[in-house]
Amino acid sequence: MRLFQDMLASLVQNTYRFGIFSQTHMPTLSSEPTAAIEAVMSATGDVSSLIYAENLLTVLENLSDTDLAEVFTDILTARDIDAAALAEAAKLYQRDKSAEQLTKIAHLAEPEWLNLFRRLNATKGGTVRLVTLRARLLSLAKRHPDLKRIDSGLVALMRHWFNPGFLVLQPIDWSTPANILEKIIAYEAVHEIRSWDELRARLAPDDRRCFAFFHPAMPEEPLIFVEVALTNNIPSKIDELLTLERSDSNADDAEVAVFYSISNCQVGLAGISFGNFLIKRVAQELKQELENLRQFVTLSPVPGLRRWLETNEPSTLRLLTNATDLDNNDFQKQMAQTTQRYFCESSRSDGMPNDPVARFHIGNGAILEQMNHLGDTTEKGMEQSFGLMVNYRYDLDIVEKNHEDFIQTKAVSVSPSLKALWKVAENYSFSALAHSSRSIGTARFIE
Repeated sequence: MRLFQDMLASLVQNTYRFGIFSQTHMPTLSSEPTAAIEAVMSATGDVSSLIYAENLLTVLENLSDTDLAEVFTDILTARDIDAAALAEAAKLYQRDKSAEQLTKIAHLAEPEWLNLFRRLNATKGGTVRLVTLRARLLSLAKRHPDLKRIDSGLVALMRHWFNPGFLVLQPIDWSTPANILEKIIAYEAVHEIRSWDELRARLAPDDRRCFAFFHPAMPEEPLIFVEVALTNNIPSKIDELLTLERSDSNADDAEVAVFYSISNCQVGLAGISFGNFLIKRVAQELKQELENLRQFVTLSPVPGLRRWLETNEPSTLRLLTNATDLDNNDFQKQMAQTTQRYFCESSRSDGMPNDPVARFHIGNGAILEQMNHLGDTTEKGMEQSFGLMVNYRYDLDIVEKNHEDFIQTKAVSVSPSLKALWKVAENYSFSALAHSSRSIGTARFIE
């Protein structure tokens, strides 16, 4: 695809060089948004369309947020669906269910501005520029709700452009070009990379791996990446994986692959899921490379716990916040009761798990395997979840079945050991943490 784009760009350049456009017929490029949009939409030649589209992208990129919002609003008004014509076409289709009438309905059912974005995407670098533009659109839509209509159409196009079949899985290691490594540092969203030494510790050792998805139209921009530790046991604390003072082990001896950080890189691709494909692809890659691997697990944060408690169980939040000894038995049992409610009793209208990371992994077919008390004692970890981390386990033999079961029932798949822990904690009588939180209701989980 990149070769094709380069060839297209050369063609455009040659149109000038060899005089395909004479001075009297040279396209007039306007810096005024309305005129620039009209030029793109009215262009009939492929080459002139690309020239106008590239000019329009530049015009839009140079607008202030206020002016850009105004342009998007004007596009909605001037180039929306003709509802009356669509209704008339639907009536005609009732009488004449021909291919011609169906094509006419499909054409009228699509707003004209969708084709504008298609033409912008066809330019050299158009895809990455549209991704950047959509990041601005998402921000503007918070203040201008009508713009969500444009975003819904644009994200539908992007789901086609970023179809999983187009994605390229690439390993990231210490030999990867520096411009990509700099982006890995910048885009890391779970556990901050504060130096090149820290990055090297995650990429260079034999027992560490990193993989990223790229798109042919954005060859130097990772879309999402996952960091993996190869170990002989399921880790319970993030320090075990991130510390610089450790002895490297032989990857060939590893029995457990730990996905400990997954980071989406492009704000402009929000709402387009790559992670579910990434984890399964990486697991298959590692399974083929390392024959001793037996388990694929995560070591994941619980970012929504405190926010959920603030809304749903403020009394429990006060108890946990005021506790002075987070290592004592009372605190841990209170956390066990709380996490059962949090993970298995949805407070959402859609019935999905309360925690965003749980929604991702459980929705992908993973099993909630283990709770890790004080697994992340950083300031961020303590603030989000009192230091709690969890392991999700991907059983490759049943991951698809788990996914299908979850779609049908919304029931959280829980390991037998964790279910037993919750059972013990359910009737625990507290001494140091007298509480007034509600009793455990009907938890929706399966083994």
